[in-house]
Formats: sequence, C-alpha cells, structure tokens
Amino acid sequence: MRSSTAFELVKPHARFETSYREYIYELGDEERYPFPMDFVHDDFAALLTRLQQFEQGRDLPDGFIASTTYWLVQGHELIGVSNLRHALTAALRHAGGHIGLGIRPSYRGQGLGKFLLGKTLIAARQIGIENVHVHCYEGNGPSSGMIIANGGVLHSELKDGNQTVLRYIIPG
Repeated sequence: MRSSTAFELVKPHARFETSYREYIYELGDEERYPFPMDFVHDDFAALLTRLQQFEQGRDLPDGFIASTTYWLVQGHELIGVSNLRHALTAALRHAGGHIGLGIRPSYRGQGLGKFLLGKTLIAARQIGIENVHVHCYEGNGPSSGMIIANGGVLHSELKDGNQTVLRYIIPG
C-alpha cells in the first residue's frame, strides 16, 4: 500500500466531483459498491444533498435506514468509498451488514480496502456500534481478507440465490 499518511477519510464534497465522475467511468459496467455509488450523479450538488439526507435519516426510501458515506481520498483523487449503516434492519442483519465499500479499480491490490475498512470501523465505534457486521460473497478473497485482517470472525454462511454470503462480525 502507498503511504497511509497520504490518505484521508472525508465526507463527500463538491471538490471531488471530477474525480467522482472519473471513478464511475473507470468502473464501467462493474457492479458498484457500496450502494450509494448507484445514486444518480448528473446533478452533483443533488447527489451530495441526497448523501446528507441519508446520513440524517431524512427522506429515505422504504426499507432504507440512516447511513453515512465516506470517501477515501488522496489530494483531490477519490480512491474508495465506504458506507456505514447506523443500525441494522432484520434484512440487513440477514444479508448486507453495517459496512459496504469499494476501491477504484486502478487502486486495487494495494491494501487500501483493508485501510478503508479500518477507518470506517473507527467511525462505527464513534457512533456506538460494537459488533460490526460485514458481509461478502464466498469466492471474493480480497473482501474476506480485508475483513479478517480487521478482526472479522466468520459468524455464518447463507445462500442468496445461487451465491453464498459469508457473514462476518468484527467485535468491538
């Protein structure tokens, strides 16, 4: 991993608009993680407002709960995105968990997912979440590895369609 002192965890901000759009372009047809990466971003100011509303628990779609989005940046470059759900619904406890994250394709393989998860865990502890649920699909070695590296213990596995979800808990 590049020097971690050069990386910061920040809340979404307008100064990263160009880098955000480049990140989305770089993802191409790949499934986007975490879920806020699928939000419409044509109007970037509206995207930022929507992310703030999610953090405040306002105007949420049915079935959604308050969550905070964090951006891992280096200078003005957006490197990764995490989303921390403030609590779990029964559905999220079943499959989804507290934290979802993704690293920009050109920055993968450098340990940045582990770093981003670690920083997001600190944020989870600050809002009182002790046992953090983090789930991934079986066969996703990089995700399993970063979860385990941050103290994750495999709690259980479940079938979700034709895939198996590995459900980890990272104790506080």
